[in-house]
Amino acid sequence: MKIKNIIILLFFITGLNTALANDGWLNILNEGGNNKGIKCTEAIQGAIEKASKNGGGTIFFPAGEYLTGALKLKSNITIHLDSGALLKFSENFDDYLPYVEMRYEGIVMQSFSPLFYAKDVENITIKGRGVIDGQGKAWWNEVYRIETAKGPIPETKYQKMWTEQNKGIVYEPYYKRTIDKHFFRPSFFQAYNCKNILIEGVTFKNSPFWTINPEFCDNVTVTGITINNPHSPNTDGINPSSCTNVHISNCHISVGDDCITIKSGRDADGRKYGKATENVTITNCTMLSGHGGVVIGSEMSGGIKKITISNCVFDGTDRGIRIKAARGRGGVVEDIRVDNIVMKNIKEEAIILDLFYDKDNAVEPVTERTPIFRNIHISNVTGGNVNKAGFVRGISEMPIQNISFSNINMDGKEGFTVITASDVEFHDVKVNATLGSSFKISDAKNLILDNVGSSTPIKGIPVIKIDNASNIMINNNFPFNTTDIFIEADGKETKNIFLKNNVFNNVTTTVKKGKDLDKKAIVE
Repeated sequence: MKIKNIIILLFFITGLNTALANDGWLNILNEGGNNKGIKCTEAIQGAIEKASKNGGGTIFFPAGEYLTGALKLKSNITIHLDSGALLKFSENFDDYLPYVEMRYEGIVMQSFSPLFYAKDVENITIKGRGVIDGQGKAWWNEVYRIETAKGPIPETKYQKMWTEQNKGIVYEPYYKRTIDKHFFRPSFFQAYNCKNILIEGVTFKNSPFWTINPEFCDNVTVTGITINNPHSPNTDGINPSSCTNVHISNCHISVGDDCITIKSGRDADGRKYGKATENVTITNCTMLSGHGGVVIGSEMSGGIKKITISNCVFDGTDRGIRIKAARGRGGVVEDIRVDNIVMKNIKEEAIILDLFYDKDNAVEPVTERTPIFRNIHISNVTGGNVNKAGFVRGISEMPIQNISFSNINMDGKEGFTVITASDVEFHDVKVNATLGSSFKISDAKNLILDNVGSSTPIKGIPVIKIDNASNIMINNNFPFNTTDIFIEADGKETKNIFLKNNVFNNVTTTVKKGKDLDKKAIVE
């Protein structure tokens, strides 16, 4: 019986070892890798290939330090970094060759492989509690070297390769300065034409360029990650571009450019692919250093639609919510909802929708080059110590349309400005500005200002200033504090300004009329 039991036990142990060996987990230390910081790209890529041949699997990084060059992900592959694992990417540019098809700032081209690169695959995951360091300083320094040169400098082999492999590339004249550099840094993670992507838990830092950058992808989830790219150029956090069904949640981001940016291609190249970014949810995130908290554009030529942004905190970013484009971009940004946002210490605009980003070209006929912003609704926002509460500016051939601001409280230097827009509504919006009017409206029509005002009105300064605007309803306003001037209106085009259901007992001058205002423009 003892011999029989020993045989059974041996069979059990052998079967268990076989099961463990075939459970899809590959410990990188058993696959030729090392956790001593010695480069092991071949071992890591070999493990990915091995798992892929078996239908997929998890490449497991125990605690320790790893060094690698670019990695190409395959279908059904998970990169799992345990707590205490630090995966560093090489500072040698040769480790990101050969060039691959990728998208850089909205233009498809051949350039350096992204650090993590995936193309035409599905079911890819990066997860765990480890840290991934892009060691981007070498890339940043090369950009600084090229951009700050005071005269012509010899082209590197990488610039020559770019020129050889991108003949016939199409771009607008304003982008020539960027193209002329012939040096395009890789994204930290770029999945190109992939589906079912999950990035969870890990910390990314020191990205060479944009950090998480899915392009032409479907079903992307980014949750619980930290991104930290300090003092670095164009190191955006999460940039889905021409993607559908994107879910971003519970992230903490502090970067050298925009924290989260939604894009869909640049100019003619973006319109050629014609792939919108749509069905995107962003929630429960904190954004610290960065040019913008959540940004849409400016590369939005494929269109951006059906976006929700909620339950986020922006503290110390240059701007909060920013939607930007310019003539020549084309594309439609529509069906955007922003709700339940807290902003603090915003250096520029808390909210900005601007069609004059990047360049100021002459008026054009309405064509596919004309950008469109419409159906954008922002509610339940609190802002403290902001420079400007809000700025809305359309172009004359395409005013920004159907915008609403509801239940907003802002304390800052300047208020809201609306220029070249139609169908704009403010409901329950209080702006305590220290300089100028809380609301400035010009070259606009079809507006509602319902229960708006300021808790700190400035003597001699109107709360609402109107210039060459028409069809405006100002209603349900009751200034609680002593107010010198509530409305100032001027301009030959100003007409049909209706005041209804207001209580102006605390107002010295209800309407200050300018010299060019028609006598019938105000209806009380």
